[in-house]
Amino acid sequence: MDHNYYVYILTNIHKQVLYTGVTNDLNKRIAEHTEDTNGSKKSFAGKYACVYLIHWEHFKYIKSAIEREKEIKGWKREKKFALIKSTNPGLKFLNEEIK
Repeated sequence: MDHNYYVYILTNIHKQVLYTGVTNDLNKRIAEHTEDTNGSKKSFAGKYACVYLIHWEHFKYIKSAIEREKEIKGWKREKKFALIKSTNPGLKFLNEEIK
């Protein structure tokens, strides 16, 4: 049985805010963040309109994904941007590439 887990980083339209999360369904999770942004704005991503995917990593095991998410969340902003730029140098929004 294949397992798919993703650590992802979202940003807002101006690339000023970063949100790091983990999920087993990247498309569904981004849709949930988008719905919150357009609705009640209960989550951090919703409040700051973080719905643009700029980085993601795939994992087979949830434990590995959670560990990576915690690692990235502990980093300073500059280090997060260095990670993002290592795979996405133009900081391009990747939402359409995962559908």
